[in-house]
Amino acid sequence: MADPRFIAPFTNGGDVGPEEVVKVVRQVTLAGLAINLALSAIKFAAGILGNSQAVVADAVHSLSDTATDVAVLVGVKFWSKPPDDCHPHGHQRIEFLVTIFIGLLLAAVALGLVYNALVTLHEPHRSPPGPIAFFAAILSIFTKELLYRWTISVGIEIRSTALIANAWHHRSDGLSSIPAAAAVAGAVLVPGLTFLDHLGAIVVSIFIFQAAWKIVRPSVEQLVDRGAPEEICRGIEQLAAATPGVLGVHAIRTRHIGSGIEVDLHALVDPEISVEEGHRISEEVKRRLVVYVSDVVDVVVHLEPYADGEKVRRRR
Repeated sequence: MADPRFIAPFTNGGDVGPEEVVKVVRQVTLAGLAINLALSAIKFAAGILGNSQAVVADAVHSLSDTATDVAVLVGVKFWSKPPDDCHPHGHQRIEFLVTIFIGLLLAAVALGLVYNALVTLHEPHRSPPGPIAFFAAILSIFTKELLYRWTISVGIEIRSTALIANAWHHRSDGLSSIPAAAAVAGAVLVPGLTFLDHLGAIVVSIFIFQAAWKIVRPSVEQLVDRGAPEEICRGIEQLAAATPGVLGVHAIRTRHIGSGIEVDLHALVDPEISVEEGHRISEEVKRRLVVYVSDVVDVVVHLEPYADGEKVRRRR
């Protein structure tokens, strides 16, 4: 089956300009910020009224989501700036830094949960929690899962790594409510099983660490100029080589610029053509790659004379 990134012009999000992307990111993030603040207040009140330390701790975890929301709101103002003399390729890599910050914050929260669970493993609960704490934790689970699904769908649509990372933070907050809900239910049904709260927190923290790793790793790789995946490079080579007037392609190099990919390559052409014709060919190569490869945002084409019998080499 052909890769869908190379069989039709990219349209998903393609008609959304930079200003519209910034507007969407702000709208989604502001909505998440409001929901996080409301959930934190609800869980604080429910944890205190329901005598549940687990739910109070979960409320503190929800507040960490507000920090990532603020990071996205502040960061988008910088990475959406147009290129200037000091940053000719634009400012999109700031989004990677924001994404890494979110991932590291997730890992720090997970580490704190593990530490707290271990040091309080043998501490008994002062009094059994009340039902209000349980319902607050359940509300948090469902609300944050819905917020995660909405945020990640928008992040994928507009190809925003920071928005996707923030979505995973929403889900981690919802997951952290699971052991809180289990602790309340267990304490009500069997008071002697309150230690399950601590074990559940450790298990959830492992999942949060895994999510943090998935968030941080791609952004670090892109910051150190790791090239595009092999299948995208093959599609780039095939499209460029199929351009009328191109007799061969080699020295393909790719790098990530924000959520897009910048390409430079060498195209072999007939040495007898005019400069004007060579320019037309290079522009057509660029047009094809930008239109037909969804992630490509800019292309630099170096023209070389093709000699009969020359072996076309490809180097990445």
